[in-house]
Amino acid sequence: MVQGIEFEHTSVLLNESVAGVFTNPQGIYVDCTLGGGGHSARLAELLAPSGWLIGIDQDPAAINAGKQRLAGAACRVSIVQDNFQNLDSVLERLAVEVVDGILFDLGVSSHQLDVAERGFSYMQDAPLDMRMNPEADFSAYDVVNTYDERHLADIIANYGEERWAKRIARFIVEYRAKENIETTSQLVDIIKRAIPAGARRDGPHPAKRTFQAIRIEVNNELGILRNTFITAVDRLKSGGRMGIITFHSLEDRIAKQTLQELAKACVCPPQLPVCVCNTKPKVKLVGKPVVPSSVELAHNPRARSAKLRIAEKL
Repeated sequence: MVQGIEFEHTSVLLNESVAGVFTNPQGIYVDCTLGGGGHSARLAELLAPSGWLIGIDQDPAAINAGKQRLAGAACRVSIVQDNFQNLDSVLERLAVEVVDGILFDLGVSSHQLDVAERGFSYMQDAPLDMRMNPEADFSAYDVVNTYDERHLADIIANYGEERWAKRIARFIVEYRAKENIETTSQLVDIIKRAIPAGARRDGPHPAKRTFQAIRIEVNNELGILRNTFITAVDRLKSGGRMGIITFHSLEDRIAKQTLQELAKACVCPPQLPVCVCNTKPKVKLVGKPVVPSSVELAHNPRARSAKLRIAEKL
């Protein structure tokens, strides 16, 4: 029986994602985003003693929680503190060539949002931080206080899909000309002043999109995805499966486009009369994207934007 631990994170699409990637009780499975350990714990329950579960996370809090939660697992367990973009080197260090399944649960965890001092949340006052790896040198403070106005506006518009990005960037630059922006509450107040009152009455919290954008920039969340997904497919054995859970359109677009690219049988220009590239598809897409049920949403509203995509190595 896998032991529990108090770590406030509810795994999204838990049953659907594990069922989607699990094919072999004696296989090797990689949870690239260990987080609260929910997906890993379910995989461990399904694995035979000869099976092997590898959990990766860059957050030391997740590593500690995962070690405790999986301490009683019957299968072999390896927990590695690293960024999942280094999947290749992690598997090389463990002398693993190919695996049976790989799971990604992208974005910020509930635990990171709820621990105020991590600085992820616009609902709690804390130092501007947002580092998924607390040992990293670059934080939200650096983005907010050193990026020029145009760069800030681009980040907020592209990563936050915020219509008021230019105005928010201008208000940030004007404020920091007087003093540095040190805390999440300072930044929230600036954003609220930048967005007209009429636009703040409806929709999500006015700071949500900007905080998302800064978090993505701090952790390079989107920049590492495409190459990591390609690496993951290369590390799957034939018939092995990869699951990707995304939480916003930017992540999902990269996941969708990368999987479609890997599933293509031809990459020749469309004007050519016959195929000359001899490209063979690397994966097949398994079913349609899965979204949370109404039952799950009732218990965990944070799951509302989640989407699961499954691909199988050919």
